[in-house]
Amino acid sequence: MKICMHNWMRPEPVEVTIARLARYGYDGIQIMGEPRKYDVKEVNGYLKKYKIACMGSVSIMLAGRDLIHQDPYYREMSAAYCKEIITMIEQLGGTILTLVPNEVGRVTPRADPDTEWGWCVEKVQELADFAKPKGVHIALEPLNRFETNFLNRHDQALKLAEDVGRSNVGVCLDAFHINIEEADPMQAILNVGKAGKLLDFHVADNNRRPPGEGSYNWKLVVDTLKKSGYDGYLTSEFVVPFDRSPLAHKDEDSGTSASAEELKFIRDHGSDLMSDAAYSRHVENTIKHLRAAGA
Repeated sequence: MKICMHNWMRPEPVEVTIARLARYGYDGIQIMGEPRKYDVKEVNGYLKKYKIACMGSVSIMLAGRDLIHQDPYYREMSAAYCKEIITMIEQLGGTILTLVPNEVGRVTPRADPDTEWGWCVEKVQELADFAKPKGVHIALEPLNRFETNFLNRHDQALKLAEDVGRSNVGVCLDAFHINIEEADPMQAILNVGKAGKLLDFHVADNNRRPPGEGSYNWKLVVDTLKKSGYDGYLTSEFVVPFDRSPLAHKDEDSGTSASAEELKFIRDHGSDLMSDAAYSRHVENTIKHLRAAGA
């Protein structure tokens, strides 16, 4: 199986990220959905230099980015933002936009369920129609209940894809989120695979740390993905909690910086900036553990 990684967890020059992935044997990157941060020509040069593929991108749904916002202008703005990501994906040779439909961290409704659902169907249809001629698929990602109240389980994501009714719309499952929300995480994988809709799979252990630092049986996960018929990327998305207790290991400074919005997004996910050495250890350990599990 091919293994790639997100880069939103550590703000740094993209060449540093791509070079690290190449060093540890990764196949690709799922680049942060911030198209205005990147020079496409420059990024394509780094991908070619380090022989790393861009498999796609993921929407970064900060405050105000929300396809089910009650204000239609916010919905339009959010769709426009997603179209910029889709264009970037095409330019970088990718094929997947993993889409979280609404603002991450908002867990209160903006309207009644039918109205919110209708808003989402309409906007995902618009995005799918924009993406199809570019060869881009949209993978709807359910998050756990503490990050959204809209899309939490695989059956909900399958229903949304069905209602959108576009052939290039499917589902992304995340090992961390399905561990919280699904009665049987392995069956969730099989169900989405059987439906022919599994487009992306995000990798973190049950505690969102790198694989092997929690309780998941990763050989079972990999075997289940294979049984489901999935042959896409495993996308590493570990989020290491920041230890503010006296038990914390004292690392050197992070050696990187983040905008206020980026740092808030990282901290809202329970992490913080860490040193290059610590981050690189997690990156290396992730792929070693996945390969040992049969990926």
